[in-house]
Amino acid sequence: MTHLRVSEAARFLGVSDDTVRRLIDADHLPAGRDAAGRITVDGVDLAAYVRSLANHPEDPATVASSARNRLVGLVTAVTADRVMAQVELQCGPFRVVSLMSSEAVRDLGLEPGAVATAVIKSTNVIIETQG
Repeated sequence: MTHLRVSEAARFLGVSDDTVRRLIDADHLPAGRDAAGRITVDGVDLAAYVRSLANHPEDPATVASSARNRLVGLVTAVTADRVMAQVELQCGPFRVVSLMSSEAVRDLGLEPGAVATAVIKSTNVIIETQG
């Protein structure tokens, strides 16, 4: 079972250590103590709390899809030459980069400020942990 210190939980929530302590004091986030007496948050409890906060923008797509990883965001940059383009989206706190044809960029009207959805369907998603 993973136990995170207050500072680590704060990083995942994008808030200050004091905010995490206030969440614990208000019983919004259960906490315990490690062997050294430091306040810790159980990883499962933090994951449930983070998930409860998720506020995803409405996906503008009106098609049915088998892809479950859909991240709605704003196009922040487009770099294109005659053939290929790199499109960057900011989807909440996450930067997503896609390489596609310049023709696709034109057809989709992708330019900074446009709303777009990054659809990720892959068996090659690499997940890493600290070893």
